[in-house]
Amino acid sequence: MIKAFIDGEAGTTGLQIYGRLGKRDDVSIVSLPERFRKDPAARKDAMNASDVVFLCLPDDAAREAAEFVENPSTVVIDASTAHRTAEGWAYGFPELSAKHRAAICSSKRIANPGCFASGFLSIVYPLVKGGWASPDYPFVCHAVSGYSGAGQKGIGAYEAEGRDPLLSAPRLYALTLSHKHLPEMTKVAGLSHPPIFNPYVCDFYAGMTVSVPLFTRLMAKNGAINDVFDYFAEYYATHRFISVTKNSEDGYLSAAKLAGTNRLEIFVGGNEEQLLLSARLDNLGKGASGAAVQNMNLALGLDEGLGL
Repeated sequence: MIKAFIDGEAGTTGLQIYGRLGKRDDVSIVSLPERFRKDPAARKDAMNASDVVFLCLPDDAAREAAEFVENPSTVVIDASTAHRTAEGWAYGFPELSAKHRAAICSSKRIANPGCFASGFLSIVYPLVKGGWASPDYPFVCHAVSGYSGAGQKGIGAYEAEGRDPLLSAPRLYALTLSHKHLPEMTKVAGLSHPPIFNPYVCDFYAGMTVSVPLFTRLMAKNGAINDVFDYFAEYYATHRFISVTKNSEDGYLSAAKLAGTNRLEIFVGGNEEQLLLSARLDNLGKGASGAAVQNMNLALGLDEGLGL
């Protein structure tokens, strides 16, 4: 029986992980009584008695909690931003490359990717790796997400009675062109410079689309739409949670369609002069809790799809 401890189980991602693991008969969830959930000694004991620890905490708290784990056999999966570019931590996106998958399978320290970063990297990492775009290509990324990604305070604002009517319209943020996902987007993709990133939070609970427009004249390889589609289809052909298509429903992409799943869909569109590559996923699924459980499965030598 696998013993799993979720530090921060009352948060949005923690609750989602708890819900996924709670349905499995091969996992026992280690929980602390309410009065001990912020007690460092109790948390440390629970962590070191577990096979896997999920950190669903703010960044500073996650860094502190990671130091509590002294048991060399305990796998730590951090859902925060704290370790996504840190040395000694595997980046938890196994579909990006065989190297990423091998690192997850052999590591005891795994950094779960950010939700927006997962969509961006699913597109840009293969483009750079395959030589379709150079590391100094001026990437731009547009994205929309459900409000569950705004944290408990943000969720409360959207679901409150008599809420601000402006919440009914999409809200652009990160207006200074800085965002906590940019460091991992830049480093993992191997870019020379951070992309321009324009995220929106919208009035639906879960799901997201992340889009990267491209000028074919600026690409390092011929950016013919059929060739790019064939490349992505082959790149992800063996991965069960990622699919690639040219088609969408009625000419639209609903950001909410994959809510509740661990799937990610990539759409290749555009024309001879411009391409539009879009990734659709659940910000709470493949963008958070689903990815965390998938990484746990791989790190423990299990079928990666268990519980997903």
